[in-house]
Amino acid sequence: MLRRILIAGMVSALALLPLPITAQADTAAATVVPIRVTGDPAKRFNLVILGDGYTAADMPKFRADVDKHMNVLFTIEPYKSYRNYMNVYSVEIPSPESGVSCDPDLTSPKRNTPLHMAFWEGCDPQGVQRALVLDDSAATTYANLVPGTTASNRQILAIANSTTYGGVGGTYATASGGNAMSSLITPHELGHSLGGLQDEYDYYARGVRGDAYTDGEPDSVHHTLLTEQQMTQQQKKWWRWLGEPSESGGTIGRYESGMYSGTGVWRPSAHSIMKTLGYYYDQVGREDMVKSISAKTSIVQDSTPTTKTIGADRVVWVVPMHPNSHQLTITWTVDGKALAANGQQLDLRQLNLKAGRHKVTATVADPTDFVRDPAIRQALTATRSWNVDTTVKTPPTTTALDFADTTETDRPLGGDEVVFADTTHPTNQVVPVQWALDGKALPTAANDVDLKGLKLTGSHTVTAKVGGKTRSWTVDATDPSTDYKLSDSLVTVHRADGTNEYVYNGPFTMKLTAADDRTGSLVSEFRTDGDGWFNYFGWPTDSSQPWHFTPSGTEIDHLVYGKLGKPRLSPWDDATPSYGQHTIEYRTTDAAGNTAAAKSFQVNLLPAPPACTTTITGRHDGALVVRDGVTCLDHAQLNGAIVVQPGASLVATSSTITGGVTATAANAVELLDTTVRGAASIAGTAQDLTIVGGSVTGALSVSGSHTGSRQPVVAGITVAGALSCVGNTPAPSNIAAPNTVRGGSFGQC
Repeated sequence: MLRRILIAGMVSALALLPLPITAQADTAAATVVPIRVTGDPAKRFNLVILGDGYTAADMPKFRADVDKHMNVLFTIEPYKSYRNYMNVYSVEIPSPESGVSCDPDLTSPKRNTPLHMAFWEGCDPQGVQRALVLDDSAATTYANLVPGTTASNRQILAIANSTTYGGVGGTYATASGGNAMSSLITPHELGHSLGGLQDEYDYYARGVRGDAYTDGEPDSVHHTLLTEQQMTQQQKKWWRWLGEPSESGGTIGRYESGMYSGTGVWRPSAHSIMKTLGYYYDQVGREDMVKSISAKTSIVQDSTPTTKTIGADRVVWVVPMHPNSHQLTITWTVDGKALAANGQQLDLRQLNLKAGRHKVTATVADPTDFVRDPAIRQALTATRSWNVDTTVKTPPTTTALDFADTTETDRPLGGDEVVFADTTHPTNQVVPVQWALDGKALPTAANDVDLKGLKLTGSHTVTAKVGGKTRSWTVDATDPSTDYKLSDSLVTVHRADGTNEYVYNGPFTMKLTAADDRTGSLVSEFRTDGDGWFNYFGWPTDSSQPWHFTPSGTEIDHLVYGKLGKPRLSPWDDATPSYGQHTIEYRTTDAAGNTAAAKSFQVNLLPAPPACTTTITGRHDGALVVRDGVTCLDHAQLNGAIVVQPGASLVATSSTITGGVTATAANAVELLDTTVRGAASIAGTAQDLTIVGGSVTGALSVSGSHTGSRQPVVAGITVAGALSCVGNTPAPSNIAAPNTVRGGSFGQC
């Protein structure tokens, strides 16, 4: 079976997949479950999710996996704005065995499952472990169980009962169900399968940087050989987006590497979901996905029939699609002349047309600012035209006034959503919709209402009445909340603006916890220093663990996660430690689509102390002379003075020193969240002088240090005596963590 695949974290290729071919899929036990139905599947884009390797006993797990994948998907644009264009169905297929083949290794068993899903490109020793493939013909057979869906109006997504990272994109998309990052594999693979987007990786196989790109100008909409100037001059590729802040972080420009090549080809953003799972599509990818989703349905769902001439004594109408985030525009013309009407219905009797023949045209267009390419904009536009003859008489109709289609009423609406109610269409009257908010009439009779304009907060009820029929929706306009928990810091500074700043000198963790006033999914995100919003999924190896920040990042399976500051993906990316001050913002989106305003805190990351050669813990009685090496006090209680001799180093962490500290020409002195009961005199430090948190009950003198490019730090400490800083090069910094000094400050501090 030959087909094109794009692998999560890997390469697109023509691959001969050695999968068993199903002669006839047994569909008798399969069950179609509507997950989200927004309209007639024949008129919608349908996402059909198939499960594989889930036994009957595993089915609750499959449902939870589907729920997680969809909850994340609909927080990502353009899926969030175009949710009403999509129906989502799952097909529950009980498997004889639990799990899928060759998971995670080639030595793992081959399992009997309905879709024959398997890692390693189908258990191929020459394949790629993350390539999770399936039996195409079986997938088609099961997808065909969903009435009204066809290959032209659906996308198949197969989810495997696995916690191993993996997936592919191509004709069908696949993803593992239960990995910490699985729900992010899905939008990435849909980028391939639905949008035709390419991978932006700079490697063919993880851990091995790709060779230079040597082919011609790529067909890919988000890869090029052109410079920014050439793109602008030739009006090619993403020239319309150049210089814009990227939705995935940074600025839309020209960034080298992509399509598995390390050099010689360029992409629009430093990172997007097609390069790094967790970020959004950038504008170039998002525009392409809008085009692809819209192409699976029709922007005009229905209209007065256009096949024969109509009279001027009737109402003509169009039924457009209804994006969740904005309203489509409808313009009407008669004989090419624009009318003031802009609704879905036009009463020709009110136009007083002259006797004879006329042409009436309705143009429905999507004004989304996600699209700048005129060709795509044109594809998001549709017209319907009617030949009108004033001599034709319309026979009377008895069509009852009723709703034809509405926004689903079984879920809360978000505070910025568009709610719609389409009606039946008698030929002899315009059917108004009577809208009310909490029982109070709204000043519109249109078929949709943009709730953003109402600026709602809290909980509300919106009703629509047509004739004697009523529909009601609950509006959830309450934002979710997010709390963060960090690992213990050296010192915490409570800033005047109400935010906190935390000082660390090494790795730290962050756990985000979301809450809402209603049940339903909560998806949290964070970003660092104004970069792109990143999905908070826990930690790649365990979704229950907090996120790990380190100065240079943590390598996991040949990818790098958690570098504070400028992100780093591949091991060969810039590993320069991200010391200094950073701002971390965080927020959450709830099940209704409300995204809370971001909150933030600051982190100041100091270089790590030197490695210990001697470590003291617990109680130690008597004076201590540090003659050489690095002596560390780790949660120690030292009863006696400390003397640090030239060239030696002292690092005291969360310790108590009773007797004072004297250091002369030491290599390094670090007092971290440490109490010194007595005076401290530190002179002539050569490389590293860091005093953060804790207290000194006597005077503190810091003098004559010459630490080169590493600035001394004296911050967040309480000094009962005087604080004197003299002759230090460079001068000490308090890193915005003020010291509390009772005996007065002198010199550079």
